[in-house]
Amino acid sequence: MTGLTGFDWIAAFGLLLVIEGILPLAAPAVWREGFRRILELRDGQLRFIGAASLLGGALLLLMSN
Repeated sequence: MTGLTGFDWIAAFGLLLVIEGILPLAAPAVWREGFRRILELRDGQLRFIGAASLLGGALLLLMSN
């Protein structure tokens, strides 16, 4: 098993940016409304979402190896 190279990290970050940019490009009003709703969440709710995202991403990375 080989480790991730610098190119792998750059490719992963590029893919992240592409995915993140799809909704604001295709439907800016929907994206803005979603962002407004996120701003109304309490700190604990945001932390839970962040923790779930982090753990889900880490699990996917572990499964891919």
